[in-house]
Amino acid sequence: MAGAIVLTGGGTGGHIFPMLAVSDALQTGGVLPASLELVGSRRGQERRLWAGRPEVRRFLLGRGIVRSLHPRNILSAVQLKLSTLYCVGRCLFRRPAVVVSFGGYAAFPMAMAAGITRTPLVLVELDAVASATNRVAARWATRRCLAVGEETERDAVTGAPVRADIETLDRSDEARERARRALNIDTSTVVVVMTGSLGARSVNMAVAKWVAAGLPDDVTVLHVTGRRDAADVAQATMAAGDNYRRIDFADNMPALWQAADVAICRSGATTVAELVAIALPSVLVPLPGAPGDHQTHNASALAAVGGAVVIADRDVSASSLSSALSPWLAESRSRLLAEAGLRQLRHPGAATAIARVIREVAHV
Repeated sequence: MAGAIVLTGGGTGGHIFPMLAVSDALQTGGVLPASLELVGSRRGQERRLWAGRPEVRRFLLGRGIVRSLHPRNILSAVQLKLSTLYCVGRCLFRRPAVVVSFGGYAAFPMAMAAGITRTPLVLVELDAVASATNRVAARWATRRCLAVGEETERDAVTGAPVRADIETLDRSDEARERARRALNIDTSTVVVVMTGSLGARSVNMAVAKWVAAGLPDDVTVLHVTGRRDAADVAQATMAAGDNYRRIDFADNMPALWQAADVAICRSGATTVAELVAIALPSVLVPLPGAPGDHQTHNASALAAVGGAVVIADRDVSASSLSSALSPWLAESRSRLLAEAGLRQLRHPGAATAIARVIREVAHV
């Protein structure tokens, strides 16, 4: 497809949802779906999350490299090389107007192909620390869109894009009250726990023990466990009261975010961007061993403005969660100050700003 705008990335929702937000912004700005190409991995969540989308979709061989000596890495390297050769061919013969990399292993073949064929390349940095793919590709990138950082001639600080239903979420007192009524909640404070579609076991079990010790009467906990830990969490919280609700997987997170006063989460790019967009105070437990320790850097940015408390994964427990949450559960003023701090980090319209940079590079 000559002159296409190619958006590449995937593997996890943390890359996929920002890609779709930017694609939607490009289409709102007049780019036809037929001129947009989504390129990702056959092994990630792309097939499910891109289903029914109007853009052209392509799925490549490849999987992430394990950060240890593992036989799987040989196959991964071969598949990524084959996919890169395929992408080089597409760039040479179809000549995209621009390639846009959202990072991750799924973006590697197309980002490398852009460098090899001198195709204009835009990097979208979703984390406080660039992904390995984007760090390698930075040497030949035309422009970079940063979630945080400083403006330069090449770098635009756009913020991280979030879905439209998150960016436009009404979190006024009246909207929160409506959301709580819809969820049949009558307590004054709501804590939402969410650590991804599979769930983070360390966080899930710490929350289960905190809940089992007894929640204050005026606090409701909505615990999105993820599918992997659902049974174990259910067993650990059998004696929990009515103000605790376990949810295996939430299809409608905006409804939960609308009702929430405080969150307990990992600190991946998409989660942090959503917490900032809706100004929701949080206790963040960064994923240990994340590439470049990017989750700790993401969490630290929120903690620096008073919008989050950070607990290392090795230290997360019922006791550490209780201590971190105590000020926010005790008084609304503490939460209001945290919300005000988070608003300092907001970049409304991040997807639109990124789309503007892409169109400038693509000359469309």
